Amino acid sequence: MENFRLLDFLYQLSISPVYINIIGAFSFAFFITIISIPKIIRISFKKGLMDVPEARSSHVNKVPTLGGVALFFGIVVSTSIFATELGANYAFFLSAITILFFVGLMDDLLVVAPDKKLYAQLISTTLIIFGSGIMINSFYGLFGIYELNYWVGVIITYIVFIVLINAYNLIDGIDGLASGVGIVISLAFIFIFYRIFDYSIGILAISIVAVLVGFLKYNLSERFKIFMGDTGSMVIGFILTFMAIRFLYIAGLPSYSIVTAPVLLLFIFAIPVIDTLNVFIVRVLQKKHPLKPDKNHLHHQILKLGYTHIQTTIIIVIINIVFVIIGYYLRNLEINKLFLIFLLLSISFVALLRYLTYINNTNQKT
Repeated sequence: MENFRLLDFLYQLSISPVYINIIGAFSFAFFITIISIPKIIRISFKKGLMDVPEARSSHVNKVPTLGGVALFFGIVVSTSIFATELGANYAFFLSAITILFFVGLMDDLLVVAPDKKLYAQLISTTLIIFGSGIMINSFYGLFGIYELNYWVGVIITYIVFIVLINAYNLIDGIDGLASGVGIVISLAFIFIFYRIFDYSIGILAISIVAVLVGFLKYNLSERFKIFMGDTGSMVIGFILTFMAIRFLYIAGLPSYSIVTAPVLLLFIFAIPVIDTLNVFIVRVLQKKHPLKPDKNHLHHQILKLGYTHIQTTIIIVIINIVFVIIGYYLRNLEINKLFLIFLLLSISFVALLRYLTYINNTNQKT
């Protein structure tokens, strides 16, 4: 009851409910995260729940991997209190992320086979498509395609969910990178959903920013370092994708008609999309299995140039911000022209990075 009295008191001060929810959601999610993580770190050390460095690891010491538990806890509590419409309109949303949470937790504790994680992602996506009714139903003229057949839309929605969830997971390779990119993407969605008055999804995006900011304090720490693990990367990746699909769904409504929405999302998800395509293409060209891990990710290429983890994270996050800004200012272009610009910028970025890496390797050999 005390919580309700506090809210009534704030309303009496003539503070807009929107601002109350924004401040409340951020505060709850942030403080829950920074309070929970130290306890998770202590338990991880006592029980030996640590990530052991291997050949591909970017760290040299054992590090706790259960940061995702705090992220999940902060998001669920914050949105349950301050985004009540989220539960009413998207009844299966919490069920979907809970499934991913437990499968991710099992993977961080026991190591789960990749196919089982894929099944969990498919089940969670099914709950969103058929439970909440959110799916891709149009390409808005991209490649000359407009309205999609229902089942074609369903299949494409599945593909987008699986690709983006795992693309976000793939960038979780160095300190702060997944969190930093996640914050940029979430900030873009905060701007979008408050502009179109979808406040419940806006609160969800605010909660993600809050938990990731709280997590960064420890992820970037030398003494109290922790990783988000698959628990965190799958849950955050799924929620970011959920918001993207929701945006596409709203963009097609007559009252909004945001005709460049699909390509705007490419600009928003620039780093995960570019990194995944880059790695996939390189592996295929090298005649390697496209799903076999290697060190061809964007962050690996920048690290080879001599930058530290923090510097590499800052560079990549800034690049994602630049893509978001470019996409926003060019949003009124014809959709296929905007897609071509995204493609040219992406290829130029990867080509420049490859060239700089080649020059750096050549100089080291001479």
